[in-house]
Amino acid sequence: MRATVIGGGIGGPVAAMALRKAGIEATVHERYDRTADGSGGALSIAPNGLQALDVVGLADAVGEVGAPMTAMALQSWTGRTLGRFGSEPPQLLVWRYDLYRVLRDEALRRGVTIEHGKELVGAVDHGSHVTAHFSDGSEVDSDLLIGADGIRSTVRKILDPNAPGPRYTGLLGFGARLAHTDEPSTDGEMRLVSGKRAFFGYQVRDDGSAGWFANLPRRTPMTIAEARATAPEQWLDVLTDAFAPDRTPAVRVITATDPAELVITGALEDVPRVPTWSKGRMVLLGDAAHATSPSSGQGASLAFESAVQLARCLRDLPHPEAFRTYENLRRTRVERITAQAARTNRNKAAGPIGRVLRDALMPVAMKFVDPAKFTWQFDHRIEWEDTLSTV
Repeated sequence: MRATVIGGGIGGPVAAMALRKAGIEATVHERYDRTADGSGGALSIAPNGLQALDVVGLADAVGEVGAPMTAMALQSWTGRTLGRFGSEPPQLLVWRYDLYRVLRDEALRRGVTIEHGKELVGAVDHGSHVTAHFSDGSEVDSDLLIGADGIRSTVRKILDPNAPGPRYTGLLGFGARLAHTDEPSTDGEMRLVSGKRAFFGYQVRDDGSAGWFANLPRRTPMTIAEARATAPEQWLDVLTDAFAPDRTPAVRVITATDPAELVITGALEDVPRVPTWSKGRMVLLGDAAHATSPSSGQGASLAFESAVQLARCLRDLPHPEAFRTYENLRRTRVERITAQAARTNRNKAAGPIGRVLRDALMPVAMKFVDPAKFTWQFDHRIEWEDTLSTV
């Protein structure tokens, strides 16, 4: 069996390697004619994502480019710690371009073909096979077509022309990596600060290097092109002003940031529910099927889970049953995480009155939060060695 994977970002190469482990030949087709080296901000890989990577022998390689994140500390604008959630095993804080490079290099090492400049414009399911058509006039036949082409998935629209598109969360995203800061080490903690005007997250390593991100509330969305049309220096001024009332390191860290290192991600988005995950010989995974906002901390991990679970289903079942089983195994989990992240976004994007209420109620609410209620996200495992039947 041969599969064509559309999308060469993060989920696509992992899907191709998982499919090869399942005995299915897979090639990756990426729309951009260049690699994504140097592109993207920080993201976390949760223990569940690392377990999925471990199934296909990728966890150690990815671990080499990440920093352990042993806990998340929730703080108020005053710097007061309201709650702390430990992670055992630790999560991993990685930069997207490092993760992309490791996954791409490992896929190539294993013999996966990755073709660039292949923008999908259509696909025809012939019953016995599917033909992918690209903007350069080329086409490729395979037994299966897998859409790992992101939140604005072309494959999603081919499966269902009425499929929903991205939903704006009310937040703009920024971040940066610092080679050195004078701030003290956070001892493996990612500190998450609900500021008076915006949300700030940061982690300082023992060697003084650091990474930070900010979510800036904005009523109207901006495309990434519109956001990047504003100079990084101006955005740093905007962010400095947004965090000026807070008694946290945010202003110092932002001020120390080289404008050339600022990552502008634009509008944060999600897709609450994708009605159609598969049709005939075509199927979705990753953000194409279940795009949760970055606030979940689970986007990459869910993509890895789905890539491995899809390969497992195709290993054990004919593709119609495999696709149904895959969706049944995945949908409830990913939609629950997406909904939880949406609630987090509403708190981050709260207006002046909402922020006052949040700051007043959060310290009280945190006293009654049981950290164990969140472990269901991290405890999820894929039992690769177990043979599947239809679910």
